[in-house]
Amino acid sequence: MTDLITLSDPRVAAVVVDDCGEPLVDVRDTPQLRLDDRQADGEGAYARLRSGVLRRLLEAQRTLPQGLRFLLVEGYRPPGLQSSYFERYATALRAAHPDAAPARIRELASAYISPPEVAPHVTGSAVDLTLCTEDGTELPLGTEVNATPEESDGACRTDAPHIGARARANRAVMQRALMSAGFVNYPTEWWHWSYGDRYWALLRREPAARYGPVDLLRKSGERHTGSGSHPGAPT
Repeated sequence: MTDLITLSDPRVAAVVVDDCGEPLVDVRDTPQLRLDDRQADGEGAYARLRSGVLRRLLEAQRTLPQGLRFLLVEGYRPPGLQSSYFERYATALRAAHPDAAPARIRELASAYISPPEVAPHVTGSAVDLTLCTEDGTELPLGTEVNATPEESDGACRTDAPHIGARARANRAVMQRALMSAGFVNYPTEWWHWSYGDRYWALLRREPAARYGPVDLLRKSGERHTGSGSHPGAPT
């Protein structure tokens, strides 16, 4: 059985980040990609990706079978929002597992929400997405995007054995396209793919991650990227 590496694994936090400085770009300016609004926010953060990630996503989409497109649900996620997501889920897990040690709660939580300090979404390198037809009709992928392990009975895992044949085939189509463009999947979430973050670097055995944490807006309104140049830098 393949070793499943979660984002709480110390090896992920140990990856050095050498940020390449690419800007966050707005996917809404790219008509070739469909964007879902279920995770929309006032700043439009959900619709942003690093420019190199967007370029590779378009490359992956061009390899999809005729008539299919990606439907993007969420890209960049502000650090504060990531922290609130993680703590909310961890709180629910602590209530469900009152005898579990903090390290175990962190491990369980990271199967669904990344620990904030290593989160791919806060670097602008990760995207949650699914498949749809040209008119926007979503294909069956076995669960809803963002289904928790509890509510999906584990079917959110990319290689879950108890999903239908059509959903399995659709996951394989998406996997082939995204892997051909260099993306890696987080195996507990079929919809989560990333390029250039710490998790990607660890799986690909790269010397460093290409993308560190991003602040969408400075207080002055200027977009900027954090250097993230040492292990353990928040993401």
